Amino acid sequence: MSSITLRFLAEPSTINFGGKVHGGTVMKWIDEAGYACATRWAKRYCVTVSVGSIRFQRPIMIGDLVEVQARLAYTGSTSMNISVEVRAGDMKTGQMEAITECVVVFVAVDPNGKALPVESWLPETPGDIALAQNVKAHLDLARAAQSHH
Repeated sequence: MSSITLRFLAEPSTINFGGKVHGGTVMKWIDEAGYACATRWAKRYCVTVSVGSIRFQRPIMIGDLVEVQARLAYTGSTSMNISVEVRAGDMKTGQMEAITECVVVFVAVDPNGKALPVESWLPETPGDIALAQNVKAHLDLARAAQSHH
């Protein structure tokens, strides 16, 4: 399975002082969905290496239905780049809106914390291929920027 979607209701325990769902809670959900996707792919314990920039397009309200979809976007020899999208909406209207999306990188590790090789993922659908190309281009740009320092 190269994709997983977590769905739940935004509860009062997740709110910040402004009465909206706390940004840190959303980041935790992103990490959990990414972890589930990575672990399912690697079939072993995985750790978060990095989380791409997160911009919130709108707040999540109490009682909103929240969907966090994690999709494998690209695999390196030991890393898994997972695209995570968060959507939320009113249960009554069923209208879901984008909240944020980002790429989370995970590696599978052995009991000593050493990175283990992961099975490479080959995108098949046009959407998956586009996502893989997008993430790969982003990775290449980041690597090029690092090598100029």
